[in-house]
Formats: sequence, C-alpha cells, structure tokens
Amino acid sequence: MDRPELPLPQLHAFVVLAEELHFGRAAARLGIAQPPLSQQIRRLEQKVGYALFEREPGRVTLTPAGHALLPAARQALAGLADGLTAARAAGSGRSGRLRIGFAASLALTVLPGLLRDFRQRFPDADLDIHEMTTAPQLDALRARTIDIGLLREPPADESELGFRTVFSEPFVAVLPAAHPRAGQRVVPLAELTGEPFVLLPRAVGPQLYDRITGLCEEAGFTPRISQHAVEWQTVCALVETGLGVSLAPASIRRIRLKGVAFRRIDPGTARTRVAVAWRRNDRSPLVARLLTTIDQQARHRS
Repeated sequence: MDRPELPLPQLHAFVVLAEELHFGRAAARLGIAQPPLSQQIRRLEQKVGYALFEREPGRVTLTPAGHALLPAARQALAGLADGLTAARAAGSGRSGRLRIGFAASLALTVLPGLLRDFRQRFPDADLDIHEMTTAPQLDALRARTIDIGLLREPPADESELGFRTVFSEPFVAVLPAAHPRAGQRVVPLAELTGEPFVLLPRAVGPQLYDRITGLCEEAGFTPRISQHAVEWQTVCALVETGLGVSLAPASIRRIRLKGVAFRRIDPGTARTRVAVAWRRNDRSPLVARLLTTIDQQARHRS
C-alpha cells in the first residue's frame, strides 16, 4: 500500500492548530484567514483517511489519529528546518566537506597555520586531509577525489587546474655531518660535483626534480643519483647514513637529525615555489573560502 504524501504547509497548519486548539488563534498565528485554515485541515484529513480533530461549538480537541500524527508532523517540520539551515550553511561556504591534499614537507610550514585559521573561521566545515606528493595530488584533483592541493613546483601547462603561489623558499644543501663541506656556512653547488645524490623520484614530483637537477646542471655538473626516497624525512635519514647528499627546500631544516648538516647554497637566489591547486570549474563556496584564507595568510607573510 502506497504511503500518502503529506504536504508540509498542511502539516504546519495541523501542528499550529494542535497547539492552539482554536481555529481563530491558529489562523492568526499562521497569518491567514480561518476558512483557508479549515480547508488545509480538511485536505490533510482526506489524505490521512481519518478525522484529526473533534470539532464542537467553542471547543477543538485532537482525535486518536491526531494524537498519533502530531509527533511525526513536528519531526518532519524540524527536519525541514534543520535541512534548510544546513543547505544555507553549505551554500554560503560555512559548512560542508573539504578534501585537501598536501605535500608532507608543508606540515613543517604553511599547513598547521592554514588549517588552524580555517577551522577558527568555519568550525562547521569538515576537513579531510590527505598526505600526498605533487603528482598524485594533480591526479586526485583531476579525478575529483580531493578539492584542494598544496604542492611544490606546479606544472606550467595545465588547463583544467588553477594554481596560485603561496610562498617560495630557498634551497639548502643536505650533507652528512662529517662531510668536508659541512663546516662551511655556504656551499657553492659546483663543490658537490661528483657526489652521490639522494632525491625524491621524478615520478612523484617532476617539476621539483627537474628544478633540482637543473640547478646542478647550471653549476656545471649532472647529479649522480645513488638513492631515491619518497619523503624528505627519509631523504635526510639516508643522507645521515652517508649514502649521499641532497638539495632540499629550506623548511626541511626543521627535521632534526644529529648526523645531518643543512647549509645555504650558492647561488642563494635558487628558490622553490609552493602553490595551492584547485579545479578551475569548481564552484564550491568552501573551496573559495579556503582560497581566500590562503590569500590572507600570504599577505601577512609578505
């Protein structure tokens, strides 16, 4: 047997009349005349199939059917109110779910402050955070499994995705503490000629990999890659064991390892770019809110 659909305006009229138990007062509270109220109640009773009110001169009472319907009617109206509130919050970007990918090294710099500021401004938003290197972030954005990416060295030729620079930072040389150059405050890149290098695989961040190898080639040598590691912490750990040297973003110095020395390089103008990425056709208000928060943080840093 099909369940009858009960229009919400009729349920609203029913609940108000059940609370007032007086057609005149209920009509006044609803802002309508008494005849339209009576019509609403009659239509609702026709859909239910039973009388909801006992009507006597000067007195209105609920029937057993009316008593049974009242809790469900109130619940339906409350659910609608909650749904409208949630819809307005999501539409304005105050709530909803935002999936964010981030490069692990950014947990040492921009990510904590960004998430803290965003959660303070939009406490009803649910953040779903995923640690990912640059190439997987780009794939996830295109596949719509994340909404925002925080990555290093974004590609230059990308039509589907938008990028905005968050900040840039210099590179540093990562050396074993016992390395002959570890005692220098500044290490000219040319002095690392012939050294074995530990780097992230090109597949996880092609632009960053090419940026690092390009700096070496500008200094007159092609780096000899002896080991690969997916995370910068692992790169530093392998350097500590003496397996090679590396070039890394300056924020990696926050990884504290006793057997590793971080030194400025020459040329000191070499920098790596951190960017936020998103789908150009994404109309999510929550994405726009996060981009605004990132812009505000960038202005404070400048």
